[in-house]
Amino acid sequence: MQVTSINIYPIKSLPAISLTESLVEICGLQYDRQWMLVDRQGKFLSQRTHPEMSLFQVKLKKDHLLLSHKLHKNTMFRLPFSVNSGKKKKVTIWEDQIEASLAGQNADEWFSDLLHIDCQLVKMGMNEKRWVKEKYQVNREHVSFADSMPFLIIGQSSLDDLNSRLDKPVPMNRFRPNIVFSGGPAFAEDGWDRFEIGGVTFKNTKPCARCIMTTIDQDSGKKGKEPLYTLSQYRKSGKKILFGQNLIALNSGKIAIGDSIYL
Repeated sequence: MQVTSINIYPIKSLPAISLTESLVEICGLQYDRQWMLVDRQGKFLSQRTHPEMSLFQVKLKKDHLLLSHKLHKNTMFRLPFSVNSGKKKKVTIWEDQIEASLAGQNADEWFSDLLHIDCQLVKMGMNEKRWVKEKYQVNREHVSFADSMPFLIIGQSSLDDLNSRLDKPVPMNRFRPNIVFSGGPAFAEDGWDRFEIGGVTFKNTKPCARCIMTTIDQDSGKKGKEPLYTLSQYRKSGKKILFGQNLIALNSGKIAIGDSIYL
């Protein structure tokens, strides 16, 4: 088995950036979900309620992100990694509340204009820690603005199995994994505990419960009923529909496409 895809999502719920290699940090892949859009009350925004967030485009440059929009091709925004208004805001992401740094008025206005909602862009503070739930911790791991865990892995065979059951296949981007691998049977990742990629040891924490975001076409922003309906027929446990595995990393390092996975 080997890594075939590495993805980061610098701004939560916006599209991925695919990489050939990435640094693994305790809180996630470098730059992954370091920024997040919130409403004026500080509650995070996502494609669950704003599917049009899928229409943004994000490119990784040496010292900044270059942002654009599929429907407004002449509108671009440069977001320096160092951007910081000097102001903080208490933000809410699921059950967690943390202090985040406000990116500034220019970023707020750019996103607000394109999303047609009053929103703000925030960044995870350098000294801020959003802890992984204690029962999943090994070495006091923390997470950025990802839903609950720093990493998500899915096997290509698992997607192939799902697509064999669908009238219209769906791409892997519906599931927003950080790591995709080839080889092994469908859902092989469900049975793993600890494994190694490129000298980094990862540990499975829990299966990833899927939501309505999987039904949003990432090219058009339109919702359907699949693949969630079909997944519910054979990947349901209790009230949760499961696809992919959440991970923590037990050490830092670098992973790259082509790296083998050692169980």
